[in-house]
Amino acid sequence: MHQHADAAAPPADRAPHRAGHRAEHRLVEVPGGRIHLVEQGTGPLVLLLHGFPETWRSWRHQLPALAAAGFRAVAVDVRGYGRSSKPADVAAYRMTAHVADNVAVVHALGERTATVVGHDWGATIAADTALLRPDVFTAVGLLGVPYAPRNGFRPSDAFGMIGGDEEFYVGYFQRPGRAEAEIEPDVRGWLQGFYASLSADTMAPEGSPSCFFVPPGEKMSARFVQGVRPAWLPEAELDEIAAEFERTGLTGGLNRYRNVDRDWEDLAPWDGAPITQPSLFIGGDRDASATWLADAIAAFPTTLPGLSATHLLKDCGHWIQQERPDEVNRILTGWLRSLT
Repeated sequence: MHQHADAAAPPADRAPHRAGHRAEHRLVEVPGGRIHLVEQGTGPLVLLLHGFPETWRSWRHQLPALAAAGFRAVAVDVRGYGRSSKPADVAAYRMTAHVADNVAVVHALGERTATVVGHDWGATIAADTALLRPDVFTAVGLLGVPYAPRNGFRPSDAFGMIGGDEEFYVGYFQRPGRAEAEIEPDVRGWLQGFYASLSADTMAPEGSPSCFFVPPGEKMSARFVQGVRPAWLPEAELDEIAAEFERTGLTGGLNRYRNVDRDWEDLAPWDGAPITQPSLFIGGDRDASATWLADAIAAFPTTLPGLSATHLLKDCGHWIQQERPDEVNRILTGWLRSLT
């Protein structure tokens, strides 16, 4: 494994739009309903999975770059988001359902295998998709959140032990309706604050109280950075994202958090299991995930024996493929080409 602390790549790395590579929207049928996806390019299939609280649009810079590099890039709205199905049952958002969606998307696109790449929750979904279905997913790329195999600690118990008197955000998100009541009166404002708080160019100074811990009786947004917008997030882009969540609500996305214990039970047969396919990790050196999960990154030689490289992008926060699109495109396309 090679560890890199990468500096910014030159803008020339951003792939130009090419004729014949126009992005197309599609709805495909899956056992749980439908998945909306945006597809660009031809070649080996690369499935792109977004995190919370985002949509397929978080991959808007990667779609044309991967297409220009000779790949069929497909960014989905994960179940519960955008134009994809939003089942009412919380249990319908368990990890095994997301894995089944991804397999069904590959088959609906007429393919037998794919590389899966995810960011944030999408990284965890991508990792578990590769773990459970190595027959379909032949390689896995993880952005932001490293692979950490299932272990003996029930997640809700583990989350309950951190934070002291304050509540860890995953616990805060558990009760249906609670976070929705905070977010949905001002979706755009909440999203802007959340994006700014986790972006390298706008996050609070080191040592400030963490927005991931909620004091008793407070809202999570009480500790958000207010009144600034990250450089990577144009006003029009924020408008688009906010309008989508105003239309759909946040419950579908939040239901992913509400399944952490269910996932732990479902994945018991894979306790401690490594992912053996070729893999890649890209993190931001100012992303809290890289700090909290430093032990998971250190364990990669055991947990990701097929890892080609770990890239920690300098002065990069959580929104990796949007904060540093040129660099991510260069790393991703280079890795994908090495697979073929």
